[in-house]
Amino acid sequence: MNIGKFFFKYRSYTPLPFLILMILYSNPNIYSMIFGFLFVVLGEFIRIWANSWAGSETRTTGGVGGTFLIVSGPYAYVRNPLYIGNVIIYFGLGIMSNAVFPYLQILALVYFFYQYYEIVKEEENFLKQKFGDEYKDYCSKVNRFLPKFSKYENSKIEQPEFSWKKGWQSEVRSIQASLSVIAILVLIWIIRRV
Repeated sequence: MNIGKFFFKYRSYTPLPFLILMILYSNPNIYSMIFGFLFVVLGEFIRIWANSWAGSETRTTGGVGGTFLIVSGPYAYVRNPLYIGNVIIYFGLGIMSNAVFPYLQILALVYFFYQYYEIVKEEENFLKQKFGDEYKDYCSKVNRFLPKFSKYENSKIEQPEFSWKKGWQSEVRSIQASLSVIAILVLIWIIRRV
């Protein structure tokens, strides 16, 4: 199994070492909690918006795939908004914890960008084979990870139906995981203040 396929299959578990270190060495304060929480909310919003277009297909772990070439919503500005949302959430949780700041946060950013780079290479191979020239045109106008301010539009590419409900339903597990970590950090912060 190549590294991209490995990361794709186990991407739900790869944050665990960072989360454990973050909790063990956490030193939250009111400023880190508020500032970090704003990043978490932003990341979750991006993920819900993206999943409102992509739906539950983003939850597969067996292999790379997809029914549609989604170029609407956040995908019109950046090709991988779900991964951008993840990085922002992890960064926000890291700030909230204030653990070994800023070294753990920087290490996590570098690691997750590498992981997502490898995953995206796998996904791009699939998308090139399935969508051909449409995908090549999309790639030529929309960046992988750095959002553009200009919106990509191509009315010839069929899009799934947009649904906030679908986005929320697809995102329930991620929201629960984020809230669990936030609850632990709030508890640590309260205990250290007493």
